Amino acid sequence: MHVFIVVIGLLASILLVGVILLQSPKSGSGLTGGIASLGTVQTLGVRRTGDFLSKTTGILAGIVMGLCFIAQFTLPGKESSRVAPESILQRSIPTKPTAPVTPQPVVPSLPALPAK
Repeated sequence: MHVFIVVIGLLASILLVGVILLQSPKSGSGLTGGIASLGTVQTLGVRRTGDFLSKTTGILAGIVMGLCFIAQFTLPGKESSRVAPESILQRSIPTKPTAPVTPQPVVPSLPALPAK
């Protein structure tokens, strides 16, 4: 179930990026002018194409946010670990101090003799 929700969320986010790129910015023509050759401008009109893209952006953004929210509840393995994992900071400090280790003297090794 989790994989299905994540895949649908990824597809919705890719569509959202595409719809955002199709919208025309306030001061330029954007990619909306490029879709005029596809016949959508004659069908929907320039004003209605912008309205359609704005509504689609809002709907897809809501779908992506909703799927992200739902996906966190479908994570696998959530039921098996009811107890929160213990943090390193919450572990108790050992009560007995360990004795300091005395360093061993380092004996230099002799170089190996060449084989005869």
